[in-house]
Amino acid sequence: MKVAELFAGVGGFRLGLEKAGHETVWANQWEPKTKVQHAYNCYVENFGDFPDLNTDINKVDKKSIPDHDLLVGGFPCQDYSVATTRAKGIAGIKGVLWWDIYDVVKAKKPSYLLLENVDRLLKSPVIQRGRDFGIILSCLRNEGYVVEWRVINAADYGFPQKRRRVFIFAAKQGTDWYESISDNAKSNHYFLDNGFFSKEFPILDENDLLLDLENISYTKIEKNIQKVSDKFAYPFWKMGIMVSGDVRTEDYKPIKIRKKSLKSILQKNVDEKYFVNNTEDIEKWKYLKGAKKEKRIKKDGSVFYYTEGGIPFPEDLNQPARTIITSEGGQTPSRFKHFIIDPYNEKYRTLTPEEVERINGFPKGWTKSIPQNWRYFCMGNALVVGLIEKMGKQLRLGPEV
Repeated sequence: MKVAELFAGVGGFRLGLEKAGHETVWANQWEPKTKVQHAYNCYVENFGDFPDLNTDINKVDKKSIPDHDLLVGGFPCQDYSVATTRAKGIAGIKGVLWWDIYDVVKAKKPSYLLLENVDRLLKSPVIQRGRDFGIILSCLRNEGYVVEWRVINAADYGFPQKRRRVFIFAAKQGTDWYESISDNAKSNHYFLDNGFFSKEFPILDENDLLLDLENISYTKIEKNIQKVSDKFAYPFWKMGIMVSGDVRTEDYKPIKIRKKSLKSILQKNVDEKYFVNNTEDIEKWKYLKGAKKEKRIKKDGSVFYYTEGGIPFPEDLNQPARTIITSEGGQTPSRFKHFIIDPYNEKYRTLTPEEVERINGFPKGWTKSIPQNWRYFCMGNALVVGLIEKMGKQLRLGPEV
């Protein structure tokens, strides 16, 4: 398939899809409020340039984007509420990137979409749970797409990171996947056998997942995007489908593939600058990661207790890594950054940029052309390449295989 990549970052979607045999014909990566475009520079270093690759997507003429079969992108979880313009049209809040995706869909009408987001998208916003995802489904329904989504934790399927994200697959009317999803939508075994994610990301058959009525739910998505924005609320589960506005959503348990440990990706002979030898600093790391119940006093003199659970100190090297964050690098003590005992010399240290690349499935030195703090930042925003390769393989094989 010919692929257009939005919010490309350092090219995780492209890497995974090209490993599966697809061709990227256009991409866009622009970081707002940043003078030096480090992710763009990394992308160009590894892939070369495209017209409009480093242009604000709001300013890109969507009709100028090359024709493509598959539109992909990892977009931020924002407030997707809409307003009605004086001309009675729907206007998304400026700067909310979903509306740029929607504009590309309307202008280019790709056969398929494959999108990635944090899993809280299914529950946002807090004051109207599920509204934002409902808006996305309504938009795609209006353009003639069926949709399937799945929350996937990379560690469940053999990757060395506990990274949980929602993946959204949409197929346009007239495509093979549209027909397959539409034809099988009411099957009791849809998510087990017939779905887009079924073969590469198998799930447990617990009484066909249908006998427990608390684990299955239905709703309807209207075409009127404004009404969805104003009134829709629904508790979406970790997987689901939408066909002609009819939504079926369920919970699931994965058939876990043998886990890959953090230890398996660690380097030998790591540079001394990544080690922490100061006892006082080590104790700070230990305190920040530990469980707490501490007495605090407010300005008005009232007393409260600050509590938080513990994070492993040091990391359990026999488990997959925790989710890589954008502030992963540096030696400053932190609650959320990884802190390990190097298995080769028994000293405390942080992770190297190359190890963080490995955790996400990027080739060694993929981000070496950009400053070190940005290497970590870009990997914190990246996705797990192997997951995309699996999805790309399913796209190449089609629904009948």
